[in-house]
Amino acid sequence: MENLYDTLKQKGYKRIKFKLSKTQHLLIKAKINGIEGNFILDTGASNSCVGFEAIAHFELSATDSDTKAAGAGGTGMLTQTSLKNKLKLGRWNCKNFGLVIFDMSHVNEALRQYKAKPVHGIIGADILMKGKAIIDYYNHCVYLK
Repeated sequence: MENLYDTLKQKGYKRIKFKLSKTQHLLIKAKINGIEGNFILDTGASNSCVGFEAIAHFELSATDSDTKAAGAGGTGMLTQTSLKNKLKLGRWNCKNFGLVIFDMSHVNEALRQYKAKPVHGIIGADILMKGKAIIDYYNHCVYLK
């Protein structure tokens, strides 16, 4: 069988490395609006999101949303949205990137309890689908087209 990296590179995919946290989460670095942050790569999250404190960090323009968030932290959480952002994962770019903003304190508190570093947000299935993602767990990388 051909080398996966070479095959996907020929098809226009970009390789982005991730790390495995102490909690077995996939950790990835990303830039939003040119500002770097730490994220969990989460195939089970429908949308990419950041915590309220990340609004200032990533210089986001946030608006209130009627949508309520649901996840491991519960249901009915208030949200905001931020549209028309720039996302960069390695050499892969998305120029019109929307984010859900909600209280991620429960996520980071859980990480702290395991002595893992907190994250700014989550890269979810919206980006994985847009980039036609292929996740290579063995080599700790994700490919996006």
